[in-house]
Amino acid sequence: MESRHTTTSAPPGRARGAAAPPRSRGALVAGSVGNLIEWYEFGVYGWFATIIAARFFDPGGTGGAEALVKTYASFALAFFFRPVGAALFGRIGDRAGRRPTLILVILLMTGATTLIGLLPTYATLGAAAPWLLTLLRAVQGLSAGGEFGGAVSVMTEFAPPGRRGLYGAWQSFTVALGLLGGAGVAAVLATVLTQAQLEGWGWRVPFLLTLPMGLGALWLRLRLEETPSFRRRQPARSAPAVATGDPTRPSPAMTGEPARSSTPAATGRAARSTPAAPAAPGEAARAIALAAGRLMGWSAAGYTFLVVLPSYLQSSLNASFRQALVATVLGNLGFAATILPAGALSDRVGRRAVMVTGAVLAVLLAFPLLGLLRDPSAGAVAKGLAVVAAGAVVGLMAGPGPAMLAEMFPTHVRYTGLGLAYALSNAVFSGCAGLIVTWTIERTGSVDVPAYYVAATCAVSALALATLPGDGHRRALRD
Repeated sequence: MESRHTTTSAPPGRARGAAAPPRSRGALVAGSVGNLIEWYEFGVYGWFATIIAARFFDPGGTGGAEALVKTYASFALAFFFRPVGAALFGRIGDRAGRRPTLILVILLMTGATTLIGLLPTYATLGAAAPWLLTLLRAVQGLSAGGEFGGAVSVMTEFAPPGRRGLYGAWQSFTVALGLLGGAGVAAVLATVLTQAQLEGWGWRVPFLLTLPMGLGALWLRLRLEETPSFRRRQPARSAPAVATGDPTRPSPAMTGEPARSSTPAATGRAARSTPAAPAAPGEAARAIALAAGRLMGWSAAGYTFLVVLPSYLQSSLNASFRQALVATVLGNLGFAATILPAGALSDRVGRRAVMVTGAVLAVLLAFPLLGLLRDPSAGAVAKGLAVVAAGAVVGLMAGPGPAMLAEMFPTHVRYTGLGLAYALSNAVFSGCAGLIVTWTIERTGSVDVPAYYVAATCAVSALALATLPGDGHRRALRD
């Protein structure tokens, strides 16, 4: 049986010059806004980790590393609920549609985050407080797991021909916007409030601000249309299992083999008349594992440099809270600056070239960056530029990443497949970053742990990314 997916696309030059239709622009905004809120909250939790540790996990007031480890364990737990959310909401999204599923996940994310801002601390509620916080983090993990697959599906399925990398890059760009927004709120609070006010009630403000943000996102998603790709697949919907046409034949996205060509009309007729054949379970697992491997460097380096760094600077290098926030803002500015250009560049030269470059640079820069931050003779400008460069390298992987994932899976399993790959990668390599780095530093006393972590994961990711087909960006998404 032949693999049924479209391989034709508009001429690259004409596609890049064409203006995006209003429908595509609306889908871009509605898809990305939930992701912005999600990463705003996850960033805020990371930046206020030391305060949350004292309020919920340190009843004795010792301020030790053990409380911070428990806080990061709660942080990691939310990430391990992401694959569950990706599977659950991915199945709903591949069957019922992208739009209703994205509405549901934004309601869950907004509600759980707002409740964290209202949650009594250990001093008020006792031992129930950390358990309730962990429960809310689990709900956030479920909703976040369902957010990515749907948002990327909407952005890439609505994207004009030849601009899928740029449209998908907006998902990553809203990560930077969310982290920067959270850093900005935290910086303002750290400036206008005393330390006692910040630790007493000020830390709650960023979480409570999620409520109006979430209501705005809900309004946008209620106005969202269903994607053209999903509407084409509706008459031929099948159970969401990763499909590649012939279940015994590896997918072209995995092997780099050129796809078998067919005309758009013939492909459309096949998609409407015959359900896609599900792949064998082993093939599905290999596709998701390969996608997760391609993402692991982005996940590990992104969280190490952009989220874990503040607590690392405070706990290991004796930096102040304000200094750590400045470093985080600079890192996220570098991250944001390269995401959209990287996505657009990948529409021209391919996802593989851009993402492999980012992974290799992360390996080369990991140890020099941390060495410079530890060097007391290095000036503030040099340290700032180093942090900006670290963020920029992560952006090279994050920009083309969403489109790369969308191109690996056909429409009827795209929400589930790319969502699971992303969730698994983030659960293992992002959610555990703070826990691994903090625990290992405490046990070994080595402040080079973050560099080892980034270098190792990015090296493996570079090898997985090297298997990408060079012309995947020119093919249309598979129906």
